[in-house]
Amino acid sequence: MTKKQRAELIQLELEKLYPEVPIPLAHTDAYTLMVAVALSAQTTDKKVNEVTPTLFKVAGTPEKMAQLEVEEIKELIKEIGLSNTKAKNLKRMAELLLERHNGVVPQTYEELEALPGVGHKTASVVMSQGFGFPAFPVDTHIHRLMTQWKLTSGKNVVETEKDAKRIFAENVWNKLHLQIIFYGREYSPARGKGEKDFITKMMFDQ
Repeated sequence: MTKKQRAELIQLELEKLYPEVPIPLAHTDAYTLMVAVALSAQTTDKKVNEVTPTLFKVAGTPEKMAQLEVEEIKELIKEIGLSNTKAKNLKRMAELLLERHNGVVPQTYEELEALPGVGHKTASVVMSQGFGFPAFPVDTHIHRLMTQWKLTSGKNVVETEKDAKRIFAENVWNKLHLQIIFYGREYSPARGKGEKDFITKMMFDQ
C-alpha cells in the first residue's frame, strides 16, 4: 500500500468513526480556548475541563485574569500540572493581550506565539478551532500515529506537522487532526499494546 493509499484509507475510516468531532476542551470564545489549550500541556483534557469552569467564572476575560494575583490563579488551577508556571503565564498573557491587542486574541501565529504559554501547537489550535483558519496542530497522539502509519519520519511534532500538511488536503486539516486525536485515545493509546488499532492492521497486516 502506497503512502497516498494509506492516507486515503485513514481519512475514510476516521470519517466513518467520527463524522462529527467536538472540540475536546470546553470554552466559550477564542480567549477561553487559548487558556484551556495552554493549561492542557502535560495534562489531560478531562482534568482541564474539570478546572476551567471555576477559573472562567472568576477570570473568563483578559481584563479579569489580569486583575488576579499569580497566587490566586495558581489556587484556581492547582490540580493541573505545572500550575506555578502556568499561573504566571496566564497573568502575563492577559496583561499583554490588554497592552498589545486591546484585550482581543490576535489572529496571526506571530502575535499568538509571542504570548507567554502559547507555543506553536497552542497557536495552531486557536487558529483552527477558534478562528477557522486551516491548521494541523500536532500533539503526541498525532505524532505517534503518523509515525506508526509510516506517513512521517519526523523526529518531532514540527516535522510531523509539515508532513501532515503535505499529505492531506488543506480543507480537511481542521477536522482530521481532531479525528486522529480521538482515534489515538480510543483505539491506540500510548500505553496500550494497540490491539484495537484496526487502521494500522488494515494497512500493514496484508
